[in-house]
Amino acid sequence: MSALLVPPRRPHEEGDRALKLGCVTAEAYRAFLTSRDGAALGAGFLQCPSWADVKDGWRARLLGWGPDPQAGRLTGVALVLLRQFPGTRKYFAYLPEGPVADWADPDIDGWLGPLLEHLRGAGAFAVRIGPSPAYRRWDATLLKSLSGPGRRLGDVLASEVDPLGTAVAERLRARGWRRCGGDGSGDDGDAQPRHVFRVPLAGRTTEDLWSGLNQEWRRNVRRARKEGVEVVVGSAADLPEFYRLLCVTEERDGFRLGRSLSYYERQYAALNAEEPGRMKLYLARHRGEILAAHTMITVGGRVWYQTGASADHRREVRPSNALQWRMLLDAHALGADVYDMRGVPSTLDPGERAYGLLRWKLGTGGQVVETLGEWERALGGTANQTLYRAFQAYLNRR
Repeated sequence: MSALLVPPRRPHEEGDRALKLGCVTAEAYRAFLTSRDGAALGAGFLQCPSWADVKDGWRARLLGWGPDPQAGRLTGVALVLLRQFPGTRKYFAYLPEGPVADWADPDIDGWLGPLLEHLRGAGAFAVRIGPSPAYRRWDATLLKSLSGPGRRLGDVLASEVDPLGTAVAERLRARGWRRCGGDGSGDDGDAQPRHVFRVPLAGRTTEDLWSGLNQEWRRNVRRARKEGVEVVVGSAADLPEFYRLLCVTEERDGFRLGRSLSYYERQYAALNAEEPGRMKLYLARHRGEILAAHTMITVGGRVWYQTGASADHRREVRPSNALQWRMLLDAHALGADVYDMRGVPSTLDPGERAYGLLRWKLGTGGQVVETLGEWERALGGTANQTLYRAFQAYLNRR
């Protein structure tokens, strides 16, 4: 049944059926991502080669498969991060929001099998992946009207169920993969957010974007403009102020990302070295003071709002609304297909603290998207199975 739910595989030229897999250079990897076929796969920034320079404490490996990877003839790529399990020579392999592959291909074993075999040969005892297809979507207008005490996303019938995501989930389960965190509405088992908020941009005018904002958002953007809030693009020199505001935000909103200033400095340098302007820092100033700062990342036709920070005072001038409206307009001007505001909680209970973030993003008029989340499996053999169970126990103790 699953094969009937997905688009037919793109025809390959004769001789392309026997895929090979091997290590590729960063240059060949990037060239594929910017090619027509590579761009169509919609790679996220976590699968760009530069992300390997961001993740301290992990070894990285760039892989590609296709009819001739060494010659740059590729049909898919993967950034693999390897973390050594303490006291062993074995590694946990992690492909954040990857691999970059044709998930609509019914012959998933044709490229997934060689990938797993390569990782096993590299000393990996288990692997975690993040398939790109979406699973379910909820329109903002629907969720706002159905919020209530004790309610969660899983309690609401989705506006759309993606047939490709459903088919991929079935195929992974049939091959022994386990969905991290299970199939409930929570995402505690995922390193990356399972639920994200996306604003579609393709085919829309700036007037459409403005009318898509709810009344409160339009009022707040106008208020920021009237109060003289100025939005500018900053530089690496402004990262310490961004980080200071982030610490303020974490204290106020009761969360902890666990990242240091050096992490953001490394990220800014690595992403922009790969492509100038890939990561930008937007600042909202009022009376000469920076009141809010948000980061934005661009890869191909996708733009992400990654991290936001704001001061505790003068919140009434609405600097964060002004920032997001400017970032939406800039993403639209770049020709992006979607503006991804990243993670949202699965709660629809206004009484829960986390709901405030969801409510704020709902005001932009986009959609909550449940991705397939992250999936894990041990790489065969009794020893690897045992080590995988020990690794899970180790993570649970941290």
